[in-house]
Amino acid sequence: MARRMKKGTIIVISLVALFVLIQAVPYGRDHTNPADKTGPSWDSPATEQLARRACFDCHSNETKWPWYSHIAPVSWRVQDHVEEGRAHLNFSEFDRAQRNATEAAKMVQENEMPPWDYALAHPEARLSDSEKQQLINGFKATFSKAREFNPEDY
Repeated sequence: MARRMKKGTIIVISLVALFVLIQAVPYGRDHTNPADKTGPSWDSPATEQLARRACFDCHSNETKWPWYSHIAPVSWRVQDHVEEGRAHLNFSEFDRAQRNATEAAKMVQENEMPPWDYALAHPEARLSDSEKQQLINGFKATFSKAREFNPEDY
């Protein structure tokens, strides 16, 4: 019995030490937001408001970094998700081509955006069916003017 307790104690202490040690890994700690440049010409304030609610944390330079985004290993996932999101579509940088803008409506329509794990942690990003349809229509209207727009994508 004493031997089992020692082994359990060693495991717990090792896990705590590992958790403390991984806090020293710098990745996932860069919580700076680049300067905003030029946003899209939204078709309506409602589309912009819905996009801000459901998309901007990962797809803009206006990311809100919650408390858990400062704690590894969660910070690694959050940082990676934001970097990936900004690389695919960045609503704050429409001064450069945003080739994936025309796919935004399709991603929302197919329930790929916002991701389920993001919506789980951010209830404000959960859209009702009518809000979802309004965002899809708004994205189509907003991004139909994009250079890479292809109506057949819809």
